[in-house]
Amino acid sequence: MKLLYFDHNATTPLAPEVAETMACALREVYGNASSVHSRGQLARKHLEESRRKITGYLDISPPELLFTSGGSEANNLAILGLMRSLPDGQKHAITSAIEHPSVLEVFRQLEREGVHVTYLQVDASGVVDVEAIACALRPDTVLISLMHANNETGAIQPVDEAAKLVQERRRAGQRIFMHSDGVQAFGKIGVDLAQLGVDLYSISAHKIFGPKGIGGLFVRKGISLCPVLFGGRQERGRRPGTENVPAALGFARAVDICDPAASNHQAILRDGFEAKLLSSLDDIQVNGARHNRLPNTSNLFLPGVPAETLVIALDRQNMAASTGSACSSGSIEPSHVLLAMGRSRDEARSSVRFSFGRYNTAEEADALAGAVISAAGRLRRRAVPERRLAG
Repeated sequence: MKLLYFDHNATTPLAPEVAETMACALREVYGNASSVHSRGQLARKHLEESRRKITGYLDISPPELLFTSGGSEANNLAILGLMRSLPDGQKHAITSAIEHPSVLEVFRQLEREGVHVTYLQVDASGVVDVEAIACALRPDTVLISLMHANNETGAIQPVDEAAKLVQERRRAGQRIFMHSDGVQAFGKIGVDLAQLGVDLYSISAHKIFGPKGIGGLFVRKGISLCPVLFGGRQERGRRPGTENVPAALGFARAVDICDPAASNHQAILRDGFEAKLLSSLDDIQVNGARHNRLPNTSNLFLPGVPAETLVIALDRQNMAASTGSACSSGSIEPSHVLLAMGRSRDEARSSVRFSFGRYNTAEEADALAGAVISAAGRLRRRAVPERRLAG
């Protein structure tokens, strides 16, 4: 049976065009981009061409993009690198309670180092209130880090408005910066960093049908970062290590084939899928914003249906979905995102994420809807006698 894949927020399959580009590069572009001989300079040429393609998509200059091993490293470098580059003294930072673990865990480390951190809550739609950001600002606030789109619910955050608050404070003389984890937004919605107004922005290739193991960090010109890795002068001295040129070429090719029409297609599939479930299953609810969210993401609360059991039942039918962030899989704790939105622990454990991709078809979305309806009904019926026995 063909695998029907609906877990694109965790990772995407490698696009055929990207695989072809990388296969060629692995055979032919094997030089070290730091070497002065012809093979090394050929690798350098391809690396910088890849950088130009990606920065062109983001409307930034090539020197403003650092290649990293992925979104998690980009987030670590952005936050730790900036905070440790600032003068000693009391520092305050602001983030949200729904951030990816690669942001939240960094701030917890900074707290251990003496930084004061405010974790903003979200409303029932999973969105941070701009007024809450404004109220949290202090004279010693040096950083706001707010994800562009949530990986579990798809809810788009007011990053542009937060960036305006930062710019206002900066014009008043405060030394303050804005970072956004754009890993889920990049390639799914329009991202123009010149308009967004952030100082640092994290991206990753494997969310847009590119390879795993490579990402990037936008660092606005003039911003200093302390490296968090040591051992070389690559990436302008801020990220050491031999550059992964074949992966950079794959990343650039994945950016080449990003198509707004694909996002529209995914939104149509997602909306049709949700409509079928909402009309067929009692009490089902969409977690988070219904409209201001990623076009491919559906996070559903199905009362009386254990999410993990449903995911396993779908997997037996060769359909892939998830209970939430792949980086938290294996955790016995319910989603921190859904808890922050006001869901109870039991409700969070009955919530499933479906994330569509460019290769999904209407027939596949219909098959998924039918499978979810059937499995959810079966699991609910099974739960009724169990509750009677318990009573």
